[in-house]
Amino acid sequence: MTFELHENEDSLIVRARDVDLFRYVHRPVMDPFEAPKPYLHPVRTLAGDVVTGYRPHDHRWHKGIQFTASWVSGQNFWGGGTYLRGQGYVDLPNLGTMRSLALSTETDHVRALITEDLAWHTMAGEHWIDERRTLTACDMAADSWTLEVTTALTNVHDTALTFGSPGTQGRELAGYSGLFWRGPRDFAGGDVIGPAMGEQGDWLAFTGTHDGVDRSSTLLFLDDPDAPCHWFVRSEPFPAVNPSLAFGKELPLAPGATLSRRYRIVVADGAWSASRLSRHVEEHPW
Repeated sequence: MTFELHENEDSLIVRARDVDLFRYVHRPVMDPFEAPKPYLHPVRTLAGDVVTGYRPHDHRWHKGIQFTASWVSGQNFWGGGTYLRGQGYVDLPNLGTMRSLALSTETDHVRALITEDLAWHTMAGEHWIDERRTLTACDMAADSWTLEVTTALTNVHDTALTFGSPGTQGRELAGYSGLFWRGPRDFAGGDVIGPAMGEQGDWLAFTGTHDGVDRSSTLLFLDDPDAPCHWFVRSEPFPAVNPSLAFGKELPLAPGATLSRRYRIVVADGAWSASRLSRHVEEHPW
């Protein structure tokens, strides 16, 4: 079995076993209010079931799987309103853009690798961050495959930057920032196995049941072992998982410094039990 990669001008598709595992849109066209940035959607299991949501009416800036930041020294690369202490969410002229500068790919019988250079610009046009990102599809099994995501964020601004979230601005249990998965609407009310909102833990899993077919799917998220997070996770009113960069404490980045993170997402057919999830983590160490 070999991974295949099909490229278009604005996106690419990774395919295996006659299934489009994901589409990565690296040159998106979207409303500035949604903070334009690359995203993965749809993401599918090996059975072909879609496990990501796209532009839901409640949060139009949620698009599948994205890496982004809700607060960077007052700038919003997430999309939508910005949470301000004592004011709530406010629509501000602070919505940034992540621009894909260069992208390269490699494929063989064990993986498909996407390497991308991006630049983060504020709405005012200031260049604040350079990012090197990799997406790797690998570890194909009978009923699962793995997406590995790495990012290295370098501060190219002339002053220190601070990563935060609505949580660091005072909104309780709203510390979202970083790698973010928005699940399909039929996963609302699904089962979360692992840490609760705001807790720490090496991994967290989400199981949902699909409309239209008699099947469930499980996503297993593994945190960066070198930088333990606090998890942002919801099952209601919508499904979402985020190993947060800054759940309740701001994270500074000095000029010229680089912030690196790595994550894994196992995309699996069926409802995996806690014991199977634990066994998988033990058998596939970082």
